[in-house]
Amino acid sequence: MGAIGIFDSGYGGLTILKEIRKALPDYDYIYLGDNARAPYGTRSFDVVYDFTLQAVRDLFARGCEMVILACNTASAKALRSIQQRDLPSIDPQKRVLGVIIPTVEALDKVSGNGNIGVLGTPGTVSSGTYEIEIAKFLPAFRTVSVACPMWVPLVENKEYDSPGADYFVKKYVEQLFSEEPEVDTIVLACTHYPLLLKKIEACVAGRARIITQGSLVASSLADYMKRHPEMESRCTTGGTVTYLTTENPDKFVDLAGIFMEEPVKATRIEL
Repeated sequence: MGAIGIFDSGYGGLTILKEIRKALPDYDYIYLGDNARAPYGTRSFDVVYDFTLQAVRDLFARGCEMVILACNTASAKALRSIQQRDLPSIDPQKRVLGVIIPTVEALDKVSGNGNIGVLGTPGTVSSGTYEIEIAKFLPAFRTVSVACPMWVPLVENKEYDSPGADYFVKKYVEQLFSEEPEVDTIVLACTHYPLLLKKIEACVAGRARIITQGSLVASSLADYMKRHPEMESRCTTGGTVTYLTTENPDKFVDLAGIFMEEPVKATRIEL
């Protein structure tokens, strides 16, 4: 019996946690942000896998029955390896899930012409995971991806609402439309990006629908719990949230409070 673990390299996974708590408020959650080693978006596959596995092991050691990789880079570069290579020996009854599949599964409901634009970190884009998964689920769809290396630093330095952010938001949005003018659905494939949503919407100017991941992952998890009562029964329901970070907790709570829109308390750990 234990909590549901939510892992991210930094703060972005808080946008996932926020929506999951709205959909499933009764469960206990442990959020772990590896802020000291963030961002993951520019790191190699091997390093992201190693760091993510350390975090998953830590959350399991704290009693979590399930861990959600609320990070597109970790989901793209580490999820499958952990599921196939590590989970059977760690504990085959535990689960590690990601954010990419729930996002991809929703696209056929929202796209009219099958032209999908993906805006993500360099790591997520270079992995090609969205192209692979969309081709698997929706073979008739076309996917164009653009890396947005400046967006996460803008969010984490609290510049997401500043005039200076306008340039970099417009730069990557216009790059996407120049590569594929017929894009009708844009996936924000990084959990930091909802904080830039107003500026992204202004640049898109109605040319495409914008998909954020929080509500999609939350509804997917709710459905998963209904389909897997054995997991649902092993997750505790005290309605608590514990925040852990590998960085200075005072620094973490300052920005985390903005993401969660409520005060948070955090404890520093080492992985």
